[in-house]
Amino acid sequence: MPLPAPLPVDLSGIRLDPALGLARQLYQALRERILDGRLASGTRLPASRDLAALLGIARNTVIRAFDQLYAEGYVEGRVGAGTYVAELAAVVRPPSALCGAAPASGPLQRLQQHHLGQPLEGAPRAFRVGVPAFDLFPFETWARLSARFWRRPDPARLGYGDPAGDAQLRELVAAYLRHSRGLHCDPAQIVITCGAQQAISLCAQLLVEAGDRVAIENPGYRAAGHAFAVAGAQLQGIAVDGEGLDTAALTRAGRCRLAYVTPSHQYPTGVTLSLARRLALLDWAERQDAWIVEDDYDGEYRYSGTPLAPLAALDRRGRVLYVGTFCKITFPALRLGYLVLPATLVEPFARRRALDMRHSEIGTQAVMAEFIAAGHFQRHIRRMRSTARSRRDALLAGWPRQVPGCAPLPVVEAGLHLCVRVDSLARERELVAAAGEVGVEVNGLSDYWLVNSEVPEDRRAGLVLGFAAVPEARIAEALQALRRAWKL
Repeated sequence: MPLPAPLPVDLSGIRLDPALGLARQLYQALRERILDGRLASGTRLPASRDLAALLGIARNTVIRAFDQLYAEGYVEGRVGAGTYVAELAAVVRPPSALCGAAPASGPLQRLQQHHLGQPLEGAPRAFRVGVPAFDLFPFETWARLSARFWRRPDPARLGYGDPAGDAQLRELVAAYLRHSRGLHCDPAQIVITCGAQQAISLCAQLLVEAGDRVAIENPGYRAAGHAFAVAGAQLQGIAVDGEGLDTAALTRAGRCRLAYVTPSHQYPTGVTLSLARRLALLDWAERQDAWIVEDDYDGEYRYSGTPLAPLAALDRRGRVLYVGTFCKITFPALRLGYLVLPATLVEPFARRRALDMRHSEIGTQAVMAEFIAAGHFQRHIRRMRSTARSRRDALLAGWPRQVPGCAPLPVVEAGLHLCVRVDSLARERELVAAAGEVGVEVNGLSDYWLVNSEVPEDRRAGLVLGFAAVPEARIAEALQALRRAWKL
């Protein structure tokens, strides 16, 4: 018998798995060789019958793979001459040529240095920070409201929506802020966001230019600092003491375009910005022609008296942008928050948000609007506040009387976490590591400081503990585990 004619190219390296789609595998193998240059432009491919014989597959399988390559422009037919690789302007470099390539742009370089860490996985445990008691959320009520909305949605709400948010939800948020927080605002001043972080990011994108100095609390909420730094800002850490942000230090710091603050419950130290400091901060913004971004992330949690009026409620010059969130009352995965803006900023903020995501998903907004209108939201706030108070009390009552190197626990009048000072960075790390070994989450205060802070390392040490994430019984179990881990 005569030997079969040799193929025009060597395709013997192709291996196909019979358990998977053969035509698709062959198409991908040929496409990869064309893109990386192993099959150069103008190369004649084997006849379908010959390639089928080589690979031990049906001719129809090869024809289907060729048809897909024809459809996508990788190959072309020449009448009476066969199938050839199309003339391509360029080929794809092998992956190894791209490995380790440095980002070419300034924003990408800044993002390498300023980004959020990996989220904590799994159900919350003691003493995770920033997590409310979402085990108490009325999911059955939410599901019923959601089903009612989607059963017969208004067609007018199913097209492209207002990037500033659903009109009904904005009206209800404005009413809620007037009645519960003393913040008088018009619904037209509100922009609905995907949580507080997007609100902060919008402020960074629109209020800061590359090279501007932005004042942030030090220690403070690092994710906010990252957002401003990625926008090109130079971060200026301002000290925090028993009255909150040190406004005298802010004045001494010189020209800043913006100040980011958490006045109701400073993150992470837990102090409240005093009235004198609030007035001084507003005066600073007016004199400096600067903005203030007020993050009221957990303002609903006040355990003595009513929640404090926000800094924005004192603003008479349109200098404060107020950031609110539903995630600390509901659950973090909801991703629903809002901005209360000076009237002149609403339209540009809505336009900028539209470029990122057009508008928020309507179902969550509509269900939250009904959740508020029917009174479920206010009842849930009262329940969450009461539960957080009970869990706070369980932590305060069960905490070991003396932990070597730790100060006594502070008085906790607000929020979902507390901060206790530690006498050295080495001791902080020792306590955090030992807690992690027994499955208890304790954060080091040193992680909340700017890297280039001039404050000595030992003065940055402390422990930050959330107390709202788990019930009292699990708090007691965690405290017992800490006693063993810390050998108390």
